[in-house]
Amino acid sequence: MPDGQKPKILVIDDDDLVRATIVAVLERADVEVTEAEDGSVGMRLFKESGHDVVITDILMPNREGIETIRDLRRAEQGVKIIAMSGGGNIDKMQLLDLAQKFGADRVLPKPFTPQQVLTALDEVLAERSE
Repeated sequence: MPDGQKPKILVIDDDDLVRATIVAVLERADVEVTEAEDGSVGMRLFKESGHDVVITDILMPNREGIETIRDLRRAEQGVKIIAMSGGGNIDKMQLLDLAQKFGADRVLPKPFTPQQVLTALDEVLAERSE
């Protein structure tokens, strides 16, 4: 990041509580956070203002996470992507493996701790600045 500029993080999750929790954790980490309730809104916000890191759920209505990851990669190769999933009725590790195949840099199986979110964020931001 250029000196003094906060990293811009976009959080996409259809679960209001999960999204609010991640946003609260990130706001304590001195980053600029934007949130979206699904992949369609997330892609619009990303195209409008760009972000350094996108944290996205996989299973969502309107535009699910795999499609969102694919579209983010097409739009901006340099963006770092963290995919997360609780899996629902599907094996969450299979979903997260698929997310990595489509371009996610890190994956977080739900439930996760605030520290796991911050560690994944620190790792992808460090890779971005290399």
